[in-house]
Amino acid sequence: MMRRLARQRRFNKNKHCNVANERGGRGYEIPVRLDKTCGPEIRQCTGRFAVKYDTAEWDNGILRKMFADDTGMCGRQEERYFRMKITNYVQEFITDDEKPFDSAHASTLLELHDGSILAAWFGGSWEKNPDVDIWTALRVNGVWEQPVRVASRRGIAMWNPVLFRREDGTILLFYKVGKTIPEWVTYYMESKDEGRSFSAPQALTEEGQGGRGPVKNKPIRLSDGTVLAPASLEGELWDAFVDISKDDCRSWTMSGLIPLRRVAITEKGVHNVQMIDRPYNKHYIYGKGIIQPTLWEDAQHNVHMLCRSSSSRIFRSDSSDGGKTWSLAYDTGLPNNNSGIDLVKLGDGRLILVYNPRENLPGYYKGPRTPLAVALSEDNGETFRIIKVLEDQRGDYCYPAVICNDKNKVMITYTWKREKIVYVSFDIEED
Repeated sequence: MMRRLARQRRFNKNKHCNVANERGGRGYEIPVRLDKTCGPEIRQCTGRFAVKYDTAEWDNGILRKMFADDTGMCGRQEERYFRMKITNYVQEFITDDEKPFDSAHASTLLELHDGSILAAWFGGSWEKNPDVDIWTALRVNGVWEQPVRVASRRGIAMWNPVLFRREDGTILLFYKVGKTIPEWVTYYMESKDEGRSFSAPQALTEEGQGGRGPVKNKPIRLSDGTVLAPASLEGELWDAFVDISKDDCRSWTMSGLIPLRRVAITEKGVHNVQMIDRPYNKHYIYGKGIIQPTLWEDAQHNVHMLCRSSSSRIFRSDSSDGGKTWSLAYDTGLPNNNSGIDLVKLGDGRLILVYNPRENLPGYYKGPRTPLAVALSEDNGETFRIIKVLEDQRGDYCYPAVICNDKNKVMITYTWKREKIVYVSFDIEED
């Protein structure tokens, strides 16, 4: 028997809908992007599933999606009736308490040919410290093997590993080396034996310092075989771009920087009243800018990116020429706490986004890294709804990496309180 989670009521723009937690607990407020019939924010559930619209129903663990009609009243539209469920859910630590590092962060993962999982991250006493190295671990037959240090340089920190596979089957492990982020040099290593061993490191490019190559999230291979690596530069300003490879990651060409319309609320510590009084503009970005893109190609072969930003929102840019040039970045309406995100396109074209649906705290440049949620888009990233909350307790749950296979199996890793890396997998099934 279905239980109604929320009463129907007229959606008041710029307010929150009162959606109850299916488990009887308190809800939390998450701003999300909605379609034109709804306002910009609604209250989400903290239960196993969360809902995007004003009304939702449960039926034996299946989320039933409800829509707002063009009058503003919420009601079910039968032609858009949707049922889905998450099955075969796994959530586990990659390492035990005897791990050979105190802190772990910025993970990446790759599914191997036999269904095993290869994961990598940086670990040491703490991010930026000179003892931070690159580590990997293999999940074979459902069990994680002990972590292995695969890259180290005494006295210099290592950062942000990223895994990717060439078409010939070679696994590439990209990572950064440098005492500070502006000093980063990108290196990569190759594995011919499914992650059991890696070659000596090589510099990715000859251009020297900067965030060349994949900076946090995995590259994507376009329909024409081109590889795009989501990249960014950090310093006084933040800027995103893509590195383009036409020869399967053997050489790279840097795209132009993503166009940004930066605006300043303060000028030398003095409030800019004219800026404060301006109407909303989706292109305005506050603070340093955007970094750490995540990419996808749509059915029309256009390429899109979502980016972490300093502006409390996930920003987006689009390209119609294979990533060479990009549109002026714009606010998606999805909240961002100035922390990493990642996205993957399923085989049927739907998108899975993993992120912290929180904004920056008032007067502070970052926001809480909890909750950590999985969201689904069925309209090429125009809207997302949360389908799974991975973590919602007090703590630092962040920097997700997400991949999928051709069977709609979703695989995720993320940072758990800066102490461990968590692995999650599940299947998305329709009913």
